[in-house]
Amino acid sequence: MSEIIKIDSIDNNGRGVARRDGKAIFVDGAILNETVEANIYQKKDSFEVATATRIIKESSARVTPRCPNYGVCGGCSMQHIDPSTQVAVKQRTLEDNLWHIGKVEKAKVLPPIHGPYWGYRYRARLSVRYVRKKNDVLVGFREKKGRFVVEMDTCPVLAKRVSDLIPSLRACLNNLSCREDIPQIEVAVGEETVVLALRHMVPLSDEDTQKLLDFAKKHDIVWWTQSKGLDTLKPLLTNSSDSHKLYYDIPQFGLRMFYEPSDFTQVNPFINRTLIHRALNLLEIESSDRVADLFCGLGNFTLPLATMAKEVMGFEGSETLTERAMQGAKIHGLENKVSFTTLNLFDVDKEWLENLGFFDKMLLDPPRDGAFAVCKALTEMNPSLRPKRIVYVSCNPSTLARDVDVLVNSGSYKLLSAGVINMFPHTAHVESIAAFDLVC
Repeated sequence: MSEIIKIDSIDNNGRGVARRDGKAIFVDGAILNETVEANIYQKKDSFEVATATRIIKESSARVTPRCPNYGVCGGCSMQHIDPSTQVAVKQRTLEDNLWHIGKVEKAKVLPPIHGPYWGYRYRARLSVRYVRKKNDVLVGFREKKGRFVVEMDTCPVLAKRVSDLIPSLRACLNNLSCREDIPQIEVAVGEETVVLALRHMVPLSDEDTQKLLDFAKKHDIVWWTQSKGLDTLKPLLTNSSDSHKLYYDIPQFGLRMFYEPSDFTQVNPFINRTLIHRALNLLEIESSDRVADLFCGLGNFTLPLATMAKEVMGFEGSETLTERAMQGAKIHGLENKVSFTTLNLFDVDKEWLENLGFFDKMLLDPPRDGAFAVCKALTEMNPSLRPKRIVYVSCNPSTLARDVDVLVNSGSYKLLSAGVINMFPHTAHVESIAAFDLVC
């Protein structure tokens, strides 16, 4: 059913929102202050969902999407909105969560962390599907509405080297005998090396292996393969030095971070460098500080912290990552200032924290589930052992708000400042950073 709708706000997913008889109508492809003709395709008791089919009155924030697959591809949801408005939407999402869900007093709003809007994505999982009717292999993201793979030859948010490679990659995979048994490719782009990790459900024949090697040589990439679980992930050429060249630099601290395709690293290396700088500035590190970095991963924050503080302890749930982080510390001569411990940070308590002793500062960088157990332990531990300053890097505003509620409304900490990190331009994904000071 089609009708004329006036949009009066934008939701957290970048959809236009209208109201009729107390019911919300979420409109894909519409922007604040627009009047659109929309097709309503879902009706519930409290809301309806629609797609804009014609723009009657256009917003000044509307721009032409750069991607020819925008609207079909599920990779982006905000390319039709100018970048500054995208960030404003994310900032409002963060503030709504903090002030209304976290129930804290309004604090200083930090300037957004910006970076390139295109070619920023250095990590990605690309779906692969052989289509019999087309006798062709599709490589890309899944469609916005459905499980099909988008037919794409370019992707403007992917690193340019990878985007330019898609047509040749499709042709290469289409020539493999196992083309029907390849579900996905993991992309990891380092400073020098592009790694494509091929997931294959059947063993690679010698002929297929040679075709992959020929492709790698021609296009200057490195193949890794995975036949089953992550423990089977390995370089296609196991004796190749190329398998050890995947790294990213943190130049302001003189650090080079080596990693493998299965390791967690930030998707956007440009934003990551700025984020590290801001996090350490907010912590106000002094040379005498003892610092804890929880959910430390490869040591993305730990090693920069170790160049400034007296002692840094990193804690992480993955033993593989803590081992890699310690290797990085040794490479940079920081092994006497830093240590790493593997443990489940979702199951810690005040006794564990108290046994670690006093930390001057603490950095939290949890996954989407947040850091509830850590925050609860901080509020329950001996007040004399609580860190004086906490910086929390979040990839989920709702769990951040929950954890802020625990830290602040217990009377233990005060929220000093918070701001968005535009890690994923053209998507509704909200990353943020917040700083807290000890109250008691």
